[in-house]
Amino acid sequence: MVMKLEKVVPFGRSLDEYIKMFNLSNSDLNKRILGVADGPASFNAEATRIGASVTSIDPVYQFSAEEIRKRFNEVVDHIIDQVKATPNDWVWSYHKSPEDLRQHRVQALNTFLSDYEKGKQEGRYQLGDLPKLDVCDREYELVLCSHFLFLYSEHYDYQFHFDSINEMLRVGQEVRIFPLLTLMLQHSPHLDRISQDFTEMGHTVTRVHVQYEFQKGGNEMLIIK
Repeated sequence: MVMKLEKVVPFGRSLDEYIKMFNLSNSDLNKRILGVADGPASFNAEATRIGASVTSIDPVYQFSAEEIRKRFNEVVDHIIDQVKATPNDWVWSYHKSPEDLRQHRVQALNTFLSDYEKGKQEGRYQLGDLPKLDVCDREYELVLCSHFLFLYSEHYDYQFHFDSINEMLRVGQEVRIFPLLTLMLQHSPHLDRISQDFTEMGHTVTRVHVQYEFQKGGNEMLIIK
């Protein structure tokens, strides 16, 4: 698997953000969870600390902790400057300001990196990438995908989204995806067709309002069972 580090934006979210993005209940956190495209989220580290069973898969795990931190430091100022330049595109409730956002991302990164080597040794951080996962059928009860599918609809076509979701349903009983907006704050052009096609395949597809909103209008997730 070849990935160029200069293409990576290593921003990760916390356990609290995952709970709010995916409406995770205590019952959910007792399930076998797979996080796809987790990147340097602190979700796995924090969830493991409270006894949850979480595995994260991402191509960025081919890089060392030092490389990931270096890349974060290279891009963080530029990203925060972009946020500052478009203040009306964001909801300042969870994150109170651009600097607060930055602090949350730094904290998530530090927590992730403090757990990274141990987590790799324990098999909690695994190298992999959609649309094909090296995971057994139905190995997980809940599969989460944060800030990848739908968000990057301009970069990945409908077929990629279909194949990726089909693969996540192969390895898990339930899939949750957040957000449903693109980087341009528009609902993904793939969303309606994905919902229709998976419904026709016999799955239950639901759009659910969640507690978390940072992108303006980005407060829904998709649940497919």
